[in-house]
Amino acid sequence: MPYTASPLIPSATADHQFSTQNLPYGVFSTSSNPTQRIGVAVGDFVLDLTSCADLLTQSVEGLTAEDVTSSNLNSLMGKESKVWKGLRAQIFSLVTGSAPGLTTSNFVSLTAVTMHMPARIGDYTDFYSSREHATNVGTMFRGIDNALQPNWLHLPVGYHGRASSVFLDGSAVVRPQGQLQKNKEDPKEGSIFGASKLLDFELEMAFFVGGPANPPGTPITMAEAEDRIFGLVVMNDWSSRDVQKWEYVPLGPFCAKNWATSISPWIVSLEALEPYRAATSAREQKDPEPLDYIKDPNYSSYDIALEVTIQGENMSAPETVSKSNFKNLYWNVKQQLVHHSITGCNMSPGDLLGSGTISGTPQDSFGSMLELCWKGTREVKLGESGEVRKFLKDGDTVSMSGVCKKEGVGCVGFGSVTNKIYPAGTKLAASGANGVWKAA
Repeated sequence: MPYTASPLIPSATADHQFSTQNLPYGVFSTSSNPTQRIGVAVGDFVLDLTSCADLLTQSVEGLTAEDVTSSNLNSLMGKESKVWKGLRAQIFSLVTGSAPGLTTSNFVSLTAVTMHMPARIGDYTDFYSSREHATNVGTMFRGIDNALQPNWLHLPVGYHGRASSVFLDGSAVVRPQGQLQKNKEDPKEGSIFGASKLLDFELEMAFFVGGPANPPGTPITMAEAEDRIFGLVVMNDWSSRDVQKWEYVPLGPFCAKNWATSISPWIVSLEALEPYRAATSAREQKDPEPLDYIKDPNYSSYDIALEVTIQGENMSAPETVSKSNFKNLYWNVKQQLVHHSITGCNMSPGDLLGSGTISGTPQDSFGSMLELCWKGTREVKLGESGEVRKFLKDGDTVSMSGVCKKEGVGCVGFGSVTNKIYPAGTKLAASGANGVWKAA
């Protein structure tokens, strides 16, 4: 469908990340109205859904006032996908002028809003679904011949994370402390306590589960999966590599990954991404073929360009350290959801599922410092600043962003997730924005 402009919001051009092709959901407040409420980003503005709730509920079957006037998106997430699609279609008609009812008074400038956590996250799971990333890490620790574990090509490997420490863009991140292996060559010498020295980012995306929860014992099928995915965000799954090294045998990461995960504030729907559907970097899954329950007859991903920048305290501007793409996932979002539920696990609206680190084949597309510095054996130059890194330093600001662009189609952007690292022991206080913490 050709791009459609908005007569109400001229800034919502085809190349704006919040074009009318996008229409992402978020939760915001303003200084003049501190009530948290649901909004949709359109160009340089936010459409306040509370201000047009009657107009929306009268036009969209199954939509209630609670769905669009709540302080988070959980009620809307819990509706069937036909309600989400109906709401998106009506908002599109309103902002492009094909349906009457909106005026500029229904919009708030993006510069005037404070963003909040978009949903109440009940459970958080993180996967390990990029073959390139898994191969890189496996090669470092086990050698190229044993890079992938025997199960990796048969199922999406994952682990249960910590929902309470999922934070929003802008939140301070404090360097963790914990047990570290005393002698890096000999674990038999035991451990010491201290601040993590090998602090890392992980470039990921994540999706929010939607739709009515499936009853325990009733898996989600592949045919149902897309109707259970409300939308995607960019995610940074912060990691402490030295804490992880000491603790991960035999059950995998625990304290190394329970202290901070951060997400971007705008949730982009699969409908917005549909024009950007693309083959995965693997292109097909046939050696081995997935088992029937997890085989996707429309196996694909989305062409989302991802970027990571780092800005040290003494740097005048951020420098790009990685450019990857969401296509670099072997197991796609539908397969992740279906496998997660195959045992009968009930998936609830607002649950968050992370993709795992997204790495490509070229070195500059690796999605973590662990890979970029190849386990500490090489330095990563931060542009022309003269600074180098192996792992992250206190004072570093890490920013991740995602965007889809194609000729003739409206741009679809995710905004960014940007966080600054503070020294171990720094005390934080709630900033007034749900999901955001600041140094006290």
